Amino acid sequence: MQGILSSKIASLFHDCRAVSAVEFAITAPLLIGMLIPLVDLGLGIAKNTQLHNAAQAGAQYAFANGWDSTAIQNAVTSATKLSPIEALPAPSQSCGCPTGTAVTTVACGSVCSDGANAGTYVTVNARSSYTPVIPYPMFGKSISLVATSIVRINQ
Repeated sequence: MQGILSSKIASLFHDCRAVSAVEFAITAPLLIGMLIPLVDLGLGIAKNTQLHNAAQAGAQYAFANGWDSTAIQNAVTSATKLSPIEALPAPSQSCGCPTGTAVTTVACGSVCSDGANAGTYVTVNARSSYTPVIPYPMFGKSISLVATSIVRINQ
């Protein structure tokens, strides 16, 4: 009787059926634990991209139609289905001279160092918040997203 029992136990150790199911049961929680934060990160990046597109839509409106603060804000908020989205701080208009990769603020009507007239620039802002699927202690309940776009509206 003991020989039969020991041979049955020995055959269980050599049996490979259902090993993949056991391996899956062990690794599935780990894979899901890695997948959820990656999906959450992707959703946050997608929302940030939509926010930047909304700020760019406001800048494009200003470029095509000139300065109208209310209309620019409407262009920002209606550019995407992203909710909630705000055009804050409100669009602003300033004069400046381009210097390399920046714009130096100068008085309107003045002449830049290169001899050109100062241009009129519109700064468009968009703001929203992203609430992660899973709360992460390092980020808090929500993450504030901000986008800015600057466009010159005259020569």
